[in-house]
Amino acid sequence: MKALINANPIIYSVTDSGKVEFGLEYLREQDVTDEDARDMFTAEEVFSYIRNLNDPEHPLTLEQLHVVSVDNIQVDDRENKILVQFTPTIPHCSMATLIGLCIRVKLLRSLPLRFKVQIEIYPGAHQSETSINKQLNDKERVAAALENNHLLEVVNKCIATSND
Repeated sequence: MKALINANPIIYSVTDSGKVEFGLEYLREQDVTDEDARDMFTAEEVFSYIRNLNDPEHPLTLEQLHVVSVDNIQVDDRENKILVQFTPTIPHCSMATLIGLCIRVKLLRSLPLRFKVQIEIYPGAHQSETSINKQLNDKERVAAALENNHLLEVVNKCIATSND
């Protein structure tokens, strides 16, 4: 059996069941009969997409490991920008790039195409955050990574139960 990078991670209790009232404050401001009105995305909604992603190393979710939290998600719906900062469980986590890739792929599959998504390691949370952030936000590198069948299989496995 392969040695775990973080054999004893801290496991946090998770929040509620994950039911989010999507865009209700925006709808209150809009004429609800306007068929062209678009739903406003919130940090809570983005969090609902990624909270149940599986950690690639442990049978736990990213929320249980406190890798992702709603507080580290910024949504600028009007400018179509989303920033997700995640915190690896240890400062030298070799899975950080894979975790960021899983977050990116899940959001690419879940959000409307209008959004520009930026994935970053929370500042100071990893010894290689600058180079990992660069990789995670380079379209060509992400596309090349997803052409690797083994890597895509791992990403899909991490995402699989988040769809429930």
